[in-house]
Amino acid sequence: MADWGPVVIAVVLFVLLSPGLLFQLPGRNRVVEFGNMHTSGLSILVHTIIFFGLITIFLIAIGVHIYTG
Repeated sequence: MADWGPVVIAVVLFVLLSPGLLFQLPGRNRVVEFGNMHTSGLSILVHTIIFFGLITIFLIAIGVHIYTG
């Protein structure tokens, strides 16, 4: 049986936290901008830190597992 939990969580968080797709933190003109499809180095850094924190919580603290087979 394969554990697909880490893969699914990582892909979903990667898509949701892509800077500029749903939101960008910090934005160009405001603190948070929604759906602007632009990015900057600082927003990439902020989204990376958020991604690392959430994936750590979901995979290590909660222990999400999805088994197939």
